[in-house]
Amino acid sequence: MYKVVVLTDRETAYGFRLAGVDVYEIGSPEEANNEINRLLEDDRTGILAVNEGFLAGIDDRIKARIEATYRPIVVSLPIKEKLGAIGERKAFLARLVHKAIGFDVTLKE
Repeated sequence: MYKVVVLTDRETAYGFRLAGVDVYEIGSPEEANNEINRLLEDDRTGILAVNEGFLAGIDDRIKARIEATYRPIVVSLPIKEKLGAIGERKAFLARLVHKAIGFDVTLKE
């Protein structure tokens, strides 16, 4: 079974731990480069969610590797300052689902 792994800062790590996923706290883009490389090699990683601030700072070689791989699925976690209205959050989640499964899914309340 594949696992969900989150790479994020200390402030947001606690919430993800409460959700039951593996969390690695990182403090810099350099640490993100090292951890992403390691987790791309780990056959158990199914979804790798990375704080967008760190993901934006990774080197081009790793970005190309992420684009070329089908597993793990690497997704960007928006930092809280950029998440705005509910509609924007729903659109972001819809993009994540589409990337993960290749289809648009509409959920009704």
